[in-house]
Amino acid sequence: MTEREAYVAFNLTDKVGFATVGRLALEYGSVADAWNAYPKKVSRSGGEIDFGKEFALAEKFGVEIVTLADEGYPAQLRDTPGCPLVLYVKGSVRALSLPSVAMIGTRRATEYGLGVAERFSYDLAKASWSVVSGLALGIDAESHRGALDAQGTTVGVIGSGLDVFYPEENRPLARRIVENGGAVVSEFPFGRPADRTTFPIRNHVVAALAKGTLAVEAPVRSGTLITAGIAADLGRTVMAVPGRVNDRMSAGCLQLIRDGAIAVRDVDDVIEALGALSAGCESPPAPEKGSVPAKDVDAPAYSVEEAMIMLHVDEDGVSIDRLSAETGLPVSKVNSVVMTLRVKGFVRFLPGNRVALPLRR
Repeated sequence: MTEREAYVAFNLTDKVGFATVGRLALEYGSVADAWNAYPKKVSRSGGEIDFGKEFALAEKFGVEIVTLADEGYPAQLRDTPGCPLVLYVKGSVRALSLPSVAMIGTRRATEYGLGVAERFSYDLAKASWSVVSGLALGIDAESHRGALDAQGTTVGVIGSGLDVFYPEENRPLARRIVENGGAVVSEFPFGRPADRTTFPIRNHVVAALAKGTLAVEAPVRSGTLITAGIAADLGRTVMAVPGRVNDRMSAGCLQLIRDGAIAVRDVDDVIEALGALSAGCESPPAPEKGSVPAKDVDAPAYSVEEAMIMLHVDEDGVSIDRLSAETGLPVSKVNSVVMTLRVKGFVRFLPGNRVALPLRR
């Protein structure tokens, strides 16, 4: 068994991901040896694992399987905690490694939102940025179309196996993406239908592939805000297009801006926000626990309340209640401030309602 085959086999099992495979590979010396020693060789459906069938289906459907053992696996994604073990790619694998912006938004977009998505993606493509989105209806689809109309590259990440494409209405759009040098990609094996658990996983890949994430239009209760939160946790630049203050479909973007996302009016604003990243610069690090943030041009610009909280945050994580006790701030205020810090990329959230410093790269 090769390392590639072992990654595909592990990807077919239920509830085995990057962290588990990494731990087992360290224990047994390789991913292949880890698979040979792994006792629960059962697929998500309860049947026997047949990784050979995956490669046969990939050849049948003209799909390239890219694993963490392959050089073609995109570096931007490889460096992300929890990255997929396997990518199923229809189209250009190289397209996954191009400098890109993720464009996200509601499926129930207004004419305003659709127009903004088309304009931003068109202009980004003309400026040589690839556009990544989720190939859903609404903002996603219009973002892909805008890039294609500009003769640019776009990548669609779907929440199902490539052979059970969802949503069916966008299959012609997916075909157009591939024909024009882009890619349609999924981390899910053949035969895996879309469901409520696959879309958050898909959203992680959308955010991780891109240098920054742009929210175009979304209500407050929307998966768009979840994806923006994922992007912030990963240290990506989060941007949002402002809308009318009394428009429910713009409320989510306005909330992101209030919580620290960068408001953008046109593609020049987007490129300016991504300028440091495209130049190969990194965001300044969060302060060490117990140190006061310095007031100089190289340090993050914390408010007084943000600085109070950052003094008590470490890499292991601190509970909201503990932060409230340490700072004297009400729990509601701590919740509001840490959300702002998360959008800025200065903290990440952990299970158990804990807040932690970003992972060191």
